[in-house]
Amino acid sequence: MLQMMLRPRWVLALLAALGIAAGFALLGQWQLERAVEQAVVVERPTEEVRPFADVAQPDVPTEQAATGQRVEVAGDFVPGDTVVVEGRLNDGETGYWVVAHLEVTDAAAGGLPVALGWAPDADAARDAADRFDESLAGSGAQPVTLVGRFLPSEAPVVPDDDAGPHTMQTVAVAHLINVWADYDDRPVYFGYVTAAEPTAGLETIVSPPPEVEAELNWLNVFYAVEWVVFAGFAIFLWYRLVRDAVERERDEAEQAEAVAASQSAG
Repeated sequence: MLQMMLRPRWVLALLAALGIAAGFALLGQWQLERAVEQAVVVERPTEEVRPFADVAQPDVPTEQAATGQRVEVAGDFVPGDTVVVEGRLNDGETGYWVVAHLEVTDAAAGGLPVALGWAPDADAARDAADRFDESLAGSGAQPVTLVGRFLPSEAPVVPDDDAGPHTMQTVAVAHLINVWADYDDRPVYFGYVTAAEPTAGLETIVSPPPEVEAELNWLNVFYAVEWVVFAGFAIFLWYRLVRDAVERERDEAEQAEAVAASQSAG
């Protein structure tokens, strides 16, 4: 085997195999770099309070870049449109949100749900909602400016059979516009804000920054492994061809010896 490997023909074949293997290895490295590049996390300054007009527009889907952004928004709360949303976790404890209807004035006009705060039980949440609506009715429409975290609208959930038909378990804009009085076809934001400062005796809603996770592109990782396998196969193919050549010469030598022996015997 060693003598066959050292022959010029097979030395050149080895160099060619090594070149092909190096090319495959470079392709594997490129695929792996692509997988890592796509896993790089782009940090977003979600904790920097931005004007609401710079983050969202009415009647369009919420952009990924706007999700979890802290915003400052001004508008007028609409009395009578305040609802209670059940099953909301607050620092691991299940309770209720009080969600009000804000008509935005410092950006493109549109309805915006605002989660005012959290309550541990339904009675406390309902009382807070009633007090909030009464305060609005008594003082009239008063412009307010609040800071909170902007989140995309959630999907509506059908109430359980034993629950009231108007029970809400999600902050779903598609559901709320059917509950808000005289809303018709006016513009609406497809998201909501969790207020940083609670009102009506409610507790602060715990709304942490969005978690940023990076995942490798496993398809590119798989391709990188494939290229490494191809590189190893190029070297193995050279070795197999050398071994076949050795076996072929051995067989030819044995046949030649057999022919010579038969001629001598004749």
